[in-house]
Amino acid sequence: MHPDTNLVIQLQSLDQRIAALDKEVAALPKHVAAIEKTLDSHVSKLEADRAALAANQKERKKTEGDIQVHDQKISKLKDQMLGAKTNEQYKAFQNEIDFAAREIRKAEDRILELMSESEPLDINVKQAEASLKQEKQAVEAEKARARERTSTDQAGLNQLRAEHAAAAQKLPPATLATYARIRKKWNGSVIADATPGRCSACHIVVRPQYMQDLKKGENMMQCENCQRFIYYNRPVPHEDVAQVR
Repeated sequence: MHPDTNLVIQLQSLDQRIAALDKEVAALPKHVAAIEKTLDSHVSKLEADRAALAANQKERKKTEGDIQVHDQKISKLKDQMLGAKTNEQYKAFQNEIDFAAREIRKAEDRILELMSESEPLDINVKQAEASLKQEKQAVEAEKARARERTSTDQAGLNQLRAEHAAAAQKLPPATLATYARIRKKWNGSVIADATPGRCSACHIVVRPQYMQDLKKGENMMQCENCQRFIYYNRPVPHEDVAQVR
């Protein structure tokens, strides 16, 4: 195996770990934004229910006031009826009284409707207020966890990038440039094991002569098909394995 092989494998591993942490760091603000958006939608729903309940109560209060006005009007008209001098005057007062009475009945029916509408609104508001209190606490706790995770990830990224820079400096510039081209082409997959006689990445069989050159380990070699770096992992003799055990 060529001496630079382990460095390339190390770089690939570091790049993959860096990419994973970068992805997580980028995802955390989106996650926080999503839970905040959900919370905002629940807050908006609560505000809408509160507004509807307030409007209901306002209309109910106004309608109750209208009933009082009509009651007073009827009382006044009845007093005026006592002084009616003709049948026409008496009928006119009676018609006004009947009209006011009908308005009172309409107002009373409307109050019943408003009471029916306000009951579920009142329940929704109380339930939403209780659940929102818990949800806000959960969101704040999740945001704190996200901030902590981001801080940990950033520290990890700094460490990995330092290790990456150190490993990259040990590679020849030409090998490093080839590494970068392969990584870009294959989305981070740079080096493959060809010990079984085929590239483990693209699964194309390595030519016998090319395989012999690979086994010598004199040069960094690339798969003739996918252009990834390939290496031959020389099997450990059975006797050596036994000694290790």
